[in-house]
Amino acid sequence: MDDLVRAVLAFRDERDWKQFHNPKDLAISITLEAAELLEHFQWKTAAEVESLLVIEENRRRLGEEMADILIFLVSLADVVGLDLVEAGRAKLRENAVKYPVERAKGNARKYDELVP
Repeated sequence: MDDLVRAVLAFRDERDWKQFHNPKDLAISITLEAAELLEHFQWKTAAEVESLLVIEENRRRLGEEMADILIFLVSLADVVGLDLVEAGRAKLRENAVKYPVERAKGNARKYDELVP
């Protein structure tokens, strides 16, 4: 992950784009790219999505959209001074408490709806 972060920031810095990267605009960009990702799934059944995913060109295009989101997320983390990897680890620790395996395994309920 560190190599990717360095590559994203070097790409940005070589183009002098940091001046345009503020938290608001980066958050908006993440949302816009996420919407572009959703377009690939809009109005499709689960079976249609499954069929879509066996075609390499579709997988490539999905990967491009996901990469755009990742790049903007890395950029946002940098601008706000956040270690994205550590934030992810902290969130996993928090979710492990909210969703203990013995209560959450195999079900999609929200943590406050899990049976004790």
